Amino acid sequence: MEKIGRYSFEQYLEVIKSFHGSESPGLVLGGIMVDYALGQMEPGVLFDAICETSSCLPDAIQLLTPCTIGNGWLKVIDLGRFALSLYDKYRGEGVRVFVDGGKLNGWEEIWNWFYKLKTKREQDKDLLLAQIREAGCAILSAGPVRIDPRYLGKTSKGAIANCPGCGEPYPQKDGALCLGCSGQSPYEQMTELTG
Repeated sequence: MEKIGRYSFEQYLEVIKSFHGSESPGLVLGGIMVDYALGQMEPGVLFDAICETSSCLPDAIQLLTPCTIGNGWLKVIDLGRFALSLYDKYRGEGVRVFVDGGKLNGWEEIWNWFYKLKTKREQDKDLLLAQIREAGCAILSAGPVRIDPRYLGKTSKGAIANCPGCGEPYPQKDGALCLGCSGQSPYEQMTELTG
């Protein structure tokens, strides 16, 4: 693998280190997957993305495509699979790329990393990255997909109101109270901030 997207392999390692904090093997492999998927798309198609894991792969999609969580073009549906789909945002037709476990034979360090047979400390990161680079698309499979219509298009927040519980603005479609005041807050305790 000499190039990933518009970057040389070495440049991509620097980009992911800057963005992700380390030369994550999952993000390196993810970049190869995104590059492969992009090569399967018709030129000029406006596309969205679905990522089937919340680990590493969404960052590769955000680095190499215009699809981000923030703009709503990337949906993370955590099915626990290291797979992604790029698809025509209007028709829902696209390509799905995934790591094919049947193709990992012969790539011992990738196998051990992917199936969590070695702890991070036991892994030979240089060998792992070298194997990912050498294997490239050979350990991937891809096929056409049609996205369920409920995942097409961008959903609007709708009308915004101030929550009667906390006073903060929230989407009214969430109910009489914001989700935080409705018991879905991740905070055990929250201190009121003053401005």
